[in-house]
Parts: sequence; C-alpha cells; structure tokens
Amino acid sequence: MTADERRAIEADCARLIALYANLNDAGRWDEVAALYTEDGTMTRPTAPDAPLLGRAAILAAFKSRPPRKTRHVCSNVVIEVLSPAEAKGESAMILLQPDAAPLAGSFHDRFVLTPEGWRFAERRGSLAW
Repeated sequence: MTADERRAIEADCARLIALYANLNDAGRWDEVAALYTEDGTMTRPTAPDAPLLGRAAILAAFKSRPPRKTRHVCSNVVIEVLSPAEAKGESAMILLQPDAAPLAGSFHDRFVLTPEGWRFAERRGSLAW
C-alpha cells in the first residue's frame, strides 16, 4: 500500500466519524444507521454494557428515543490502517445539550470497506465523565 492510499483510507474513515456526528445531531437516523455494516455493532457511551447488534437494531434504538437537541464534537481522531479493506480508529467526543452538563468520552471504531464505501463494523463508546 502506498502512502497516498493509506492517507486516503485515513481521510475516508475520519470523514465517517464527522459525518456520524453531524447526522446524529440532525436526527437523520436512517442515514446514521446506513453508516454501519448490516451486522455492525454500536455501543453508546452512556450504555457501554448494552451493545446494539445489527443495522436494524441500531436504527430502531435511534428512532425510539425522544427528540433532543445535541452537538457532538469529535476530535483527536487517529486512524490506523490495517489493510486495504480494514482500519481501526479512536476519537475523543464531547456531547453538548441545552440544560445538561457536557459529557466527555471516546469512541473506538472498527471500519471495513464495503461496496458502498467505508462503514463502521463496530463503534464502541465510553464516557470519561
């Protein structure tokens, strides 16, 4: 793999992290769920012991929560390319909501290349506070 190919994968995966935050804040649940593989796993930072298994379960969980205003801020994104079709990453996250204390945490992600492009195979969130 060339350095340019590695950087392209890193950029695509980092874009997926940012897109996830933006779509989440906009309440565009179908598009958020589509960022996962069909058998993807999501663990919310606020529920680290309750993983959601599969795109359909992830979508149902998002659609079942009451409307809210949020702003997810993601930073310190580091992507490690494992192969031309696999990568992993870590990012810091701050969740801001009106009338609530900010939450800080991180995501540990596993990415895979699919015919539709890069997708989350696994997204594990945790809270630092």
